[in-house]
Amino acid sequence: MHKILIFKNEKLLRQALTHRSYVNEHPGEGEHNERLEFLGDAILNFLSGKYLYEKHGEKGEDELTRRRSALVDEKQLAKFAIEVGLDFRMRLGQGAIRDGGYQNPNLLSSTFEAVLGAYYLDNNSEIEVVRPIVEELFKSVSENIVVSRSNVDSKNRFQEWVQCNVTPNPPKYFTEQIGGPSHAPEFIAKVLVDENIYGEGKGRNKKEAEKAAAEDALTELKKQGLL
Repeated sequence: MHKILIFKNEKLLRQALTHRSYVNEHPGEGEHNERLEFLGDAILNFLSGKYLYEKHGEKGEDELTRRRSALVDEKQLAKFAIEVGLDFRMRLGQGAIRDGGYQNPNLLSSTFEAVLGAYYLDNNSEIEVVRPIVEELFKSVSENIVVSRSNVDSKNRFQEWVQCNVTPNPPKYFTEQIGGPSHAPEFIAKVLVDENIYGEGKGRNKKEAEKAAAEDALTELKKQGLL
């Protein structure tokens, strides 16, 4: 059994594995895992940030942010969940199981986060106990995968999210020059969805500014738990 599944407090592990759909069908089963998922997400963001900061001393903030997104995205966390053996240990309601819940990347990734949060609590909130386990998983991810995922164009990713979640209309970008000499102008771009501003960014040309605005929008969505 993977180390992350060995708990002193078995009740905590059980809660981490319990999806809301299971509690709905078994009301006496206590709490589902969403609060633990929130905690695990915060721990993963911190540990992945520190891991990349130490591994890539030469990379700037934008590149590190993109790599972190690739390292802890839903697809990757779902793979981690399967690697540590969470898939068939998830406690799901019958409806979720019928819908293929044991293979569902969203359920797998959120359960992984919950188990990580629970493991942290089970070890007296000692981040140093959690770090080696998580870094071992990070090291197992091929550099090529991280790079190719982090280079998926931010504008495309944002447009996909908008069209899946908000409106079939693509986002609109409004870009203008805000200064800088003629040989090194600076542009600012705002990205709007249905007249609402979702992000803004600066760049040395229109394309760069629009990309920065899309990245800003994606970062904000992630913060709000919408991505």
